[in-house]
Amino acid sequence: MATKRNYKKEYKNYHSKPKQKKRRANRNTARAKMVKAGKAKKGDGKDVHHKNRNTKDNRSKNLKVVSKKANRSYSRKKK
Repeated sequence: MATKRNYKKEYKNYHSKPKQKKRRANRNTARAKMVKAGKAKKGDGKDVHHKNRNTKDNRSKNLKVVSKKANRSYSRKKK
């Protein structure tokens, strides 16, 4: 039987850190930029992919809208 996730502990140890808050804000900014450009819609089930893997780099040429499956299948290893 699987153990339950402790969301409160997870938030405290990871998601509430200033570095993670900043990264999340940058990802949200990228998403908003693509919605404004008409390339993404709210609830479309797509992710915004940063081509160079840098979430701080929200230039239009670095962003593209892809399926969640495609975006989450990219290797996490740094080149």
